[in-house]
Amino acid sequence: MNLPNKLSVARVLCIPAIVTLLHFPSDTCRIIAAVLFIIGCLTDFLDGKIARKRNLVTDFGKFIDPVADKLLVLTTLIMLVYLKMMPAWIVIIILCRELAVDGLRMVAVTKGNVIAAGPLGKWKTACQMILISAMLILNLSVYECWPLAVLAGIVVLLTLGSAVDYFVRNASVLSEK
Repeated sequence: MNLPNKLSVARVLCIPAIVTLLHFPSDTCRIIAAVLFIIGCLTDFLDGKIARKRNLVTDFGKFIDPVADKLLVLTTLIMLVYLKMMPAWIVIIILCRELAVDGLRMVAVTKGNVIAAGPLGKWKTACQMILISAMLILNLSVYECWPLAVLAGIVVLLTLGSAVDYFVRNASVLSEK
């Protein structure tokens, strides 16, 4: 297994620790969870750069990288809902977008097409990661801090905008031809 794939797997392995730590009402546990989440986010940016730079792109990497990102972000968002720091409706929008875009990608693959991540999708992921990191570090909910509420609004807009962008750019995938 090459380094980029190891980084993606490490991102997945951070998830149980983050979930466990967030169950404890301790600042120390929350900060450790935040550090693990941020490390996971950093591996997201590193694995792709390393894979492209060193020509280490693999089929396993193409699979595990986006799955690891979604698992890390969605699991942590669900924990923030559990902790009453994030409204469930925001997480539902994000989850629905991810399922819809992944469904579109699966249909595209059956037709021999690959749908690469678009710029809006990358911005969406980055903003989600920044929002989650800030909430964990500051120990504030989107209800308590207007800058976090604004960032959450930006996340929702980017989530919806990137979904529309994927479906508009790839409408031919869903045609009956």
